[in-house]
Amino acid sequence: MTPAGTVDVLVPTCNRPCALAVTLTSLAAQGFRDFRVIISDQSDGGSVFDQPEVAAVLRFLRAGGREVLALRHLPRRGMAEQRAFLLSLVNAPYCLFLDDDVILESDLLERLHAAISAQRCGFVGSALHGLSYIDDVRPHQQAIEFWESGVMPERVTPGSPEWARHHLHSAANLFHVQARFGLDRDKTRLYRVAWIGGCVLFDTRKLREAGGFDFWTALPEAHCGEDVLAQLRVMERYGGCGMIPSGAYHMELPTTVPQRDVDAPKVLPLSCAPEAAAAAQPEPLPQQE
Repeated sequence: MTPAGTVDVLVPTCNRPCALAVTLTSLAAQGFRDFRVIISDQSDGGSVFDQPEVAAVLRFLRAGGREVLALRHLPRRGMAEQRAFLLSLVNAPYCLFLDDDVILESDLLERLHAAISAQRCGFVGSALHGLSYIDDVRPHQQAIEFWESGVMPERVTPGSPEWARHHLHSAANLFHVQARFGLDRDKTRLYRVAWIGGCVLFDTRKLREAGGFDFWTALPEAHCGEDVLAQLRVMERYGGCGMIPSGAYHMELPTTVPQRDVDAPKVLPLSCAPEAAAAAQPEPLPQQE
């Protein structure tokens, strides 16, 4: 078994060689060094790893000392199973689920790791900016609730007032908010979320204890919201938050999951086994000196 580093970066991919190459290039540029990349490919036809642009970036990563595990994972059984497969390969104490169409600022991994290490919560995520909306300012969607002290467990359910927090992550809302507050990497803040899509760093143990993505067997192959359900379960037991400035940018490509009639958090229980949830307690924050 490969010795565990600090972070395993998990990238599910399907039919997006060019976008994947860009995403992997932004990983190669990270100043934070202690991570491994695990890619699970479910592309049609041949392997995405044989595409020239992807093969070139894989060589670049490896030449720079980055460990990369590039795997074909077929047949397709839905995104929850794809994520469960990736999680089963994790050795590191933290795992970053990263979509294959995301551009990362070069200090993002460092900042995410610093935040989750300090908070000892279940996850910290960077919501994706959609910069094609840079001129579309939506004040009615830009409410933000900062965590003024340590991140704590919180139950969020579909249709609850807290569920409306997801509007903050639409379009370029979060980008406009960070500009309004004058936030930069030296003024990073954490805020309350409903969920975060595309770039989420988990405490591996806490994700697994909340059930991970083992619920995939209860879903049809065509589903969505599996990432949301996993986050809701982790957040209820251990807490979770968003980080602003985000430092993550969406390529705004068409979704590879077009059938979205079955939404995991609306058809499956939002909690794990009650006895396990009752036994879980948030870890105390370290004393400030």
